[in-house]
Amino acid sequence: MIAEAFENREPQGSKQLILDRLRGRAVPSDGLPEVDPGRLIKFDDRIRQFQETLEFVGGESHLVESPEQVREILERIDAFSSADRIASTYPEAVEPTVDLAKVSDPHLLSSLDWTIARGEFAVAENGAIWIDGATLPHRVMIFIAQYLAIVVSRSQIVDHMHDAYARIGTPRPGFGVFVSGPSKTADIEQSLVLGAHGCRKLQVFLTP
Repeated sequence: MIAEAFENREPQGSKQLILDRLRGRAVPSDGLPEVDPGRLIKFDDRIRQFQETLEFVGGESHLVESPEQVREILERIDAFSSADRIASTYPEAVEPTVDLAKVSDPHLLSSLDWTIARGEFAVAENGAIWIDGATLPHRVMIFIAQYLAIVVSRSQIVDHMHDAYARIGTPRPGFGVFVSGPSKTADIEQSLVLGAHGCRKLQVFLTP
């Protein structure tokens, strides 16, 4: 009967036959490991830890009290004061010069000088910031710009990635990303290059 069943089937490639056999085999899961909250790191000063970690990975942070201060600090950076094309999802601090609503092809953002984005929360342990893709008209804008600035509340800093994923909760359809420091790469001789395949510099502004 089994031989007849195979003979009556339409010819298929060997790849499809392998996939069909794999789908027919249930592999039991061991489940996720239990995490002991008592063994997870806790920081006495999350803000300071976040700033130190971010600096270690090549980023810069600034404690600010208002959106106006964000603009004031950026204006003191030559690469910003001379910039022509700025995308911003935080207009309270920086008004965009590029109307993202009129950009239909993300490739047109390849000449962005700066992107100013809003972060949802930050992680003290590794200096990462979670950006919700729902706040980005084009997700490429945080990767393709020459320089990146993120504004996030310093009251929204968690200790570690366990807290971070608990904060995110059940994954939803869409896009989100953790950003930490400027892009970087290193060769086999451990020669580190910043800004190799993403933003050349990351500025983080910690609001109240």
